[in-house]
Amino acid sequence: MFTLINVLISFILIQAALPNQPFYDRRHDSKVFGEPRNYRILLPPDYRISGKSYPVLYFFHGHSDRYTLERYDGGADFIPKMVDYVARHDLIVVLPDGYVAEDYTGFYGGSPWDLRLEGGTHDFGPYFEELVAHIDGTYRTLTDRRHRATSGLSMGGFMSLWLSARYPDLIGSASAFNPGAEFYAGEKGRRVLWRVKDHVPNHTSSMVRLIRASGDYISQYHEETRTAYANADKVNFEYRVDEYHRHWITSVAETFDFHERAFHNSTLDNVPETWSYASPYRSFRVWGCRVKTEGEEAGITYLQDVTQGGFRATTRRWAPDGPPVAGWRITITTAPHYRPGVAYTILDHDLTTGKTEKKTTAANADGSIMLTVDGMGHQISLAGPGTGAQPPVLLPLTPKDKLRLSPRADISLPIRIYNPRGETMKDVKVTLGSEYPTVELLASEASIPSIGPGAFVDLSERFRARFTAGSGYFAPTRLQLKMTYDGWYETAEPADVLVIPEIIPSPAAVEVMDGRTHAFSVFRQRGNQGGGTSVENRVTEGKGNGNGILEPGEEATIWIKMIQGMDPFDKGNWYRCKVYADSPWLEEIGDLQNSKQREWTSAMERTSLIRLSSKTPRGTKIPVLLDNESWSFHYTPDVRYGTEKLYQAFQLHTHHVHRFEISVRQ
Repeated sequence: MFTLINVLISFILIQAALPNQPFYDRRHDSKVFGEPRNYRILLPPDYRISGKSYPVLYFFHGHSDRYTLERYDGGADFIPKMVDYVARHDLIVVLPDGYVAEDYTGFYGGSPWDLRLEGGTHDFGPYFEELVAHIDGTYRTLTDRRHRATSGLSMGGFMSLWLSARYPDLIGSASAFNPGAEFYAGEKGRRVLWRVKDHVPNHTSSMVRLIRASGDYISQYHEETRTAYANADKVNFEYRVDEYHRHWITSVAETFDFHERAFHNSTLDNVPETWSYASPYRSFRVWGCRVKTEGEEAGITYLQDVTQGGFRATTRRWAPDGPPVAGWRITITTAPHYRPGVAYTILDHDLTTGKTEKKTTAANADGSIMLTVDGMGHQISLAGPGTGAQPPVLLPLTPKDKLRLSPRADISLPIRIYNPRGETMKDVKVTLGSEYPTVELLASEASIPSIGPGAFVDLSERFRARFTAGSGYFAPTRLQLKMTYDGWYETAEPADVLVIPEIIPSPAAVEVMDGRTHAFSVFRQRGNQGGGTSVENRVTEGKGNGNGILEPGEEATIWIKMIQGMDPFDKGNWYRCKVYADSPWLEEIGDLQNSKQREWTSAMERTSLIRLSSKTPRGTKIPVLLDNESWSFHYTPDVRYGTEKLYQAFQLHTHHVHRFEISVRQ
């Protein structure tokens, strides 16, 4: 026994004297996937002797790479930079493996993280929770959300933003280097397109940083993501552009410094007083709240402005502007904020019918409250001990994503103020403002003597504005609505609208596909060297008599012909359109998603399947806006970085708006 102890002591002393490895490649048994999974871990040099616990950053690799981060650069750049940072800071870095055997058919066929439409077998969300539990149970880590961060490159950058949006109560800060813009998420067989820019409110209580290389080939997508975060005034967001010519990890040290600031930000310890969240899964938990949906149709559940006093629950078949998932039944169990066994009043305002139902329920033994709603949209408020006095609520301006308003017209704004309380609210003052020079407010104040419990007041005729626009695309514009109530309390709500361009060209030609078969010439890009040509695309779309005229009860797609698309070689080709209309007779029933040919981001071209109501009166004329997207590989053979000649192809895209009128025959 004495000899064995001496041997063990000698082994430990020898190990302690050896220089530290910069990293370790290890594996653990995954119950989620039913197989061993690999990861690489970078430990501080003094980890074995310090006795300290450390924050952890999880870094997700990109397309075709693995957890070693070596397939892009042979381990010559990314890993040394991370090793150098960890050597000088109290930080552990873990590199998970996104490998899925059936999705790795070769280097350019290596699609990690199971993010495709037809995927869903490997859900890296529950696996990430499992990996976190393994790391926290194996190494000395700080286990609160403030000291847990995510980062990643490209598809891994998407994973960083996606997982931190999915688990905001688990992850305090997230960064992304040149992230992919959109992939698919949800259970197998009911996945939806998840675009980061559509779900920024999930990060309201997190810190987020986006890093773009100036020469990155998908820079336009990064700018669109940046715009979404920069416009979200409740998100702690940073952005950096690095002068670099490739799709690469840049400014590693500065980005890791951002996470160090997050590790020292004590506000990340707090459960937010107000939060919003969206999820494509049947069941989820967030901030102590549990949600379960029943219904097979794919879609997204939204919880908005959740407080102890209430919230808004809505659904969409697709983001950001899909219709509600009417057939869903949603059971919501709140966080345990309430007094067990005590009766609480629930006001349930149906956003579709405008009616409010009042009922009473008792809080559960754990202090939570359970209620069930359908998927059509509900404004829920709770009254009882601990709920507080709720402020007045601005009801949605439109069932779609945003109002699209005409320029140079006196517009009445559909502002409705709702009283979420179980008692009358008196003397509410509403003021409208805007910092945009393109907004002229014609009527901007209203006083409401009283609003009954669970009732709303329509102020549409008391708030008017005129907008200025030019040519191009819809112009984002923000209005600010301030409400003063209970004598001196104030609440403010942004109201984002889109202004229709004043100059809108007519399409060269239009085809309505109401059950017809037609051959269209469409543009096909050649690839990274630019150029392209027209090819024939024969399609059969819609449901109807196939005469090319949308009639009551029929479904259709609409195609337009453009004289010139974005690419120099895109001439005289056809595009299917997204359709915008305010008419109650016209409904968008499908979001058609198609790959943009040689698009390396997995970003989708999104267009509409529409239905004209069978009850549409004869002679009805419905003005619509048709929105199509064209794209181009912008090739730059004459550009250099230092002495290196670049053969860079930027993936660019633009939208075009056209006017059209659907006329129902007499």
